[in-house]
Amino acid sequence: MPQAPLARVGNHPADPYRWLEQRDKPPVLAYLEAENAYLEAELADVGALRETLFQEIKGRIRETDLSLPVPWGPYLYYQRTTAGDEYPRHYRCPRPTDGSLRTDERCEELLLDPNALADGGYLSLGAFEISPDHARLAYSLDTSGDEIYRLFVRELDGGTLQELPFEDCDGSMTWANDSETLFFAELDDTQRPHKLYRYRLGADEAELVFNEPDGRFFIHCYRASSERQLVLLSNSKTTCEAWVLDAERPEKAFVCLAPRQEGHEYYPDHGRIDGDWGWLIRSNQDGINFAVYQAPEGSPSREHWRPRIGHDAARTIEDLSLNTAGFVLSLREQGLPIVEVHPADATPYRVELPDAAYSLDVQDSLEFDSAAIRLRYEALNRPAQIRQLSLVDGAQQVLKETPVEGPFNADDYQSLRLWAEAADGARIPISLVARRDTLGRPAPLYLYGYGAYGESLDPWFSHARLSLLERGFVFAIAHVRGGGELGEAWYRAGKLEHKENTFGDFIAVAEHLIAEGFTSADRLAISGGSAGGLLIGAVLNRRPELFAAAIAEVPFVDVLNTMHNPELPLTVTEYDEWGDPNDPEVHARIKAYAPYENVRAQAYPAILAVAGYHDSRVQYWEAAKWVAKLRASRTDDNLLLLKTEFGAGHGGMSGRYQALKDVALEYAFLLKVLGLADSQR
Repeated sequence: MPQAPLARVGNHPADPYRWLEQRDKPPVLAYLEAENAYLEAELADVGALRETLFQEIKGRIRETDLSLPVPWGPYLYYQRTTAGDEYPRHYRCPRPTDGSLRTDERCEELLLDPNALADGGYLSLGAFEISPDHARLAYSLDTSGDEIYRLFVRELDGGTLQELPFEDCDGSMTWANDSETLFFAELDDTQRPHKLYRYRLGADEAELVFNEPDGRFFIHCYRASSERQLVLLSNSKTTCEAWVLDAERPEKAFVCLAPRQEGHEYYPDHGRIDGDWGWLIRSNQDGINFAVYQAPEGSPSREHWRPRIGHDAARTIEDLSLNTAGFVLSLREQGLPIVEVHPADATPYRVELPDAAYSLDVQDSLEFDSAAIRLRYEALNRPAQIRQLSLVDGAQQVLKETPVEGPFNADDYQSLRLWAEAADGARIPISLVARRDTLGRPAPLYLYGYGAYGESLDPWFSHARLSLLERGFVFAIAHVRGGGELGEAWYRAGKLEHKENTFGDFIAVAEHLIAEGFTSADRLAISGGSAGGLLIGAVLNRRPELFAAAIAEVPFVDVLNTMHNPELPLTVTEYDEWGDPNDPEVHARIKAYAPYENVRAQAYPAILAVAGYHDSRVQYWEAAKWVAKLRASRTDDNLLLLKTEFGAGHGGMSGRYQALKDVALEYAFLLKVLGLADSQR
């Protein structure tokens, strides 16, 4: 078994494993490789099970499939996956004159083949932007996982390819309406997009149009719904500032809608409102749950904003979009996503859906001049559907449902919404799914959590998860404070000085699931990634006896040391989420829950930690140091494994088959440590 080395590089007596931060040094690489070898040796006895799981999961996925075509201008745009390929290919074909979505392979055009570009290695496609005249494709590629992209433009009529001569790009690319001008963002030394450039094809250099000096703020440029305006958004986690530009006149300067004011978040969109071109702005200036304001096209500044949809303490307005038929609000109410439609000349209504707990997203993929929108809908027991919604009358049509190959019946699985009670009386939502014949007795249970940044873990369907459910597992999601499931107040109740609520909520959910007979402590596995990995590390220190196994993906476990290092990517921007540890009070608060800081001599459950060597968000050494300290401190001999993906970043391996193999490894680990592997060979 690998042991935490006794030697240290440098003088860091308070952090004996800081030497693992020396990227690319031979001792560090040797240590990580030894950990990977140890993992493979310890899981050798479930090697056949890993392959069985991989083939099983892969067998449920339709390997050769066509995405739902998107009509735009004279073409249908779509993707095709082919058996054996890691990535989908991108195509277009002429748009049928009958208004159908029927593609014609005889005249289709291959736009991009990521399989050829990856050549067996890592590949992440950032931007994929067709120019407004449909003559060019702008795209960006990350080939290491570090989220630094190279920019390309392809002439679609002749295939001429140009790599743009710019470095340290965040991958975003936005066309102006002349189809000649591109806007892109540059990263600073901490990998924060801080400068926006304007580039006209064929020019010798790009022009700097915006520079954001505040390390808390990221910039992002995008086309408004109308495609008549460009929006430049500079935002921290608590404050926004938006600038707009006529997409027909990209040589002009961006105009600010409202100068930044600490705590004011606002997000503009452009379209036809009551028959006239104008702006709708989602803003929290009158309350944390946001309201909607409108402004004339020519006078979008804040003094011209007029209320359109008022603030409501019972619901949060999470997003809005416009088209010629009206505008759509994405709401959050009682822990569920809701779509509310405001047709141009009709009474507003809410979209009706069949399940009690679900995931629902508005897809802004159709043209602005469309009478319909597309919705993505799924539940824990229902594969994702793309539904078309007629805005005028609310009629829905399921255009495509993600297929599940082989035997599958959604009715064999029961999805439940439960509630646990935290120590302070707060009610914590739980989403749960299992085979109907599993419920009614304690079973192995996989509990997932995140609880940060206001992100909502809405229930989602998983082909891979069926392999656990078919083996008698229950799967549950703990919607703890710090997430956004119950609105902005729920998020704020789990950040900064309230972060302890996140950990207490998760423990309360685990205790509730045990008390209600869904599982027992010796069959309870927990999992989380990134900030969810911090959650996993924190609750393991507090209540290790409550869990039998834990999986921590790219875990943010060395939070105190990371937040003390402003040279690392994202640190300064994270102060709004965790606090600035240079403040003694904040330092003490973070130190009290930081997983790495609080490892101690006690028995821990079996643990699998996974890191990405090129991860720019959570450095690989966080997981490595945490595992090393656990090895030296724990009093148990349970399985403790570290896997470092040398060809990946924050999102794990990029290819679809590579990702499935990683899932198979994690499931085999769980079956082994829960004593269920022998019956599954």
